[in-house]
Amino acid sequence: MSTFDYKRRNTTEVNVGGTRLGGNNPVRIQSMASTSTMDTDASVAQALRIADAGAEYIRFTAQGVREAENLGEIRARLRDAGCDVPLVADIHFNPRAAFAAAQKVEKVRINPGNFVDPGRTFRKIEYTDSEYQAEIKRVDEALTPFLKLCKEHGTAIRIGVNHGSLSDRIMSRYGDTPAGMVESAMEFLRVCRKNDFHDVVISIKASNVVVMVETVRRLVRAMDAEDMHYPLHLGVTEAGDAEDGRVKSAVGIGTLLAQGIGDTIRVSLSEEPERELPVARALVDYVSGFAEGEPIAGEYAAGYDAVAPCRRATHAVGGIGGGNLPVVVGTVADANYPADSVPDMFVGTSDIRFVELDASQVLCSMPKLAVEDVVLLTSRHVNKPAEMQAAIHAMDNAGLHNPVVVSVRYAGVAAEDVMIRAAVDCGSILLNGLADGIMIQSDALDEAQCARLAYSILQSARLRFTRTEYISCPGCGRTLFDLQQTLARVKAATSHLKGLKIGVMGCIVNGPGEMADADYGYVGAGAGCVSLYKGKECVEKNIPADEAVEHLIELIKRCGDWK
Repeated sequence: MSTFDYKRRNTTEVNVGGTRLGGNNPVRIQSMASTSTMDTDASVAQALRIADAGAEYIRFTAQGVREAENLGEIRARLRDAGCDVPLVADIHFNPRAAFAAAQKVEKVRINPGNFVDPGRTFRKIEYTDSEYQAEIKRVDEALTPFLKLCKEHGTAIRIGVNHGSLSDRIMSRYGDTPAGMVESAMEFLRVCRKNDFHDVVISIKASNVVVMVETVRRLVRAMDAEDMHYPLHLGVTEAGDAEDGRVKSAVGIGTLLAQGIGDTIRVSLSEEPERELPVARALVDYVSGFAEGEPIAGEYAAGYDAVAPCRRATHAVGGIGGGNLPVVVGTVADANYPADSVPDMFVGTSDIRFVELDASQVLCSMPKLAVEDVVLLTSRHVNKPAEMQAAIHAMDNAGLHNPVVVSVRYAGVAAEDVMIRAAVDCGSILLNGLADGIMIQSDALDEAQCARLAYSILQSARLRFTRTEYISCPGCGRTLFDLQQTLARVKAATSHLKGLKIGVMGCIVNGPGEMADADYGYVGAGAGCVSLYKGKECVEKNIPADEAVEHLIELIKRCGDWK
């Protein structure tokens, strides 16, 4: 197989209550309940809806031993109802809850950022090498008894690293970086291997899609270097809702799936959890179909870094390429475009000379291009993004550095599927640094909707900010206010603040950390209480939830960001 052919990464198989993942198993899809784990009736009812929607695993939060123990009751009720979907306990800060849950459910997720180390205070701690090794030994001593218990009960584990909850110890040595996230996972994996414990899945997530994709790739490289082949769970934390949440998830998860990385996924939406499953299924099915494509010849251009790619060097033509931001190209100039979604230029009506080329044509016979030509690159291959990337690398290898606008068209595809497919096809090429613009066409979307989708993809890839970005968690049993209603209120009040990033988080587990690059944060602090952040700094504590949106608006005004 060539560099660009779709192939799944080889991983070890993990047994999660009989529903195996990794190895030759299909990519599994899952979701997480948003009910209180102590509300057995509501939890069972919601889990049944999640299972009916297609989930192959269902996760519940377990803040303490009491919640972990009640998962046994929820599991028993589900089995009585004929639902055998494995359950996963989600643990933060409380190892005792992890020990209790391991005896009740099929899988336990632990977070290296707070399983052994205390919760973050964002303190810089200086360690000598010997002191740091003593801390690593402490991790081993705390994790080993847990692994022994899981072995006894046939319980799988997920080592779940979140960008927003790295420990002070990791951040002090590595900073808030992909390297720190990778090392946080590797410390725990080394203890698993030392104890001959193999039913391990890893996740390494961030709300920033660029950070998430690069970090997963770095983790795979680190595991390969130590001959580890554990399966991976993929997700974009705090993706949000509606189009933004779907596009952001599909750009991040889809880019990695298209590379063959990922054995189970969750699309995290600030909506009812059962609404996540159709999106996840459509995403997995689309990318899995790439395996049916004909072989794609080609190699990476010299010097290309597939783990952390830089943007391709091109010469500028009429505002495209060079140092210009990636553009959105349209086909109809007089459509009814919203102010934030007007294409930058239109084929046939601008002074730019677009040369439409099919990727297979480029790979078969390199075209002759003038310096002023902009390539409008298309593909009819099953695996569109791979063939187009192969063609762009071939251009570079041939010394052609013309700007490339990726052009995708979807006929006979439902609107939501267009959203997901375009996010995978265009998003993966953008994240890999190979496109200077995108153009989307569809018979299920009008011109304005296609342009809006293109801008959503560019924003998800952190390449252009044309609207307010909301970093919003999906909610779980730790959330102590109505997250969906709150997000709607925050959006209604602030959606005109173009380019501003606002975090809306249900609790403090990931709150301040996942909002690391957000301008403002709205974080659940307790029952009916909210704290407000400017960056990582908490500036107002324990505001009644029904007053918090007004306080957020006042904070934005005080800081001079209200327009």
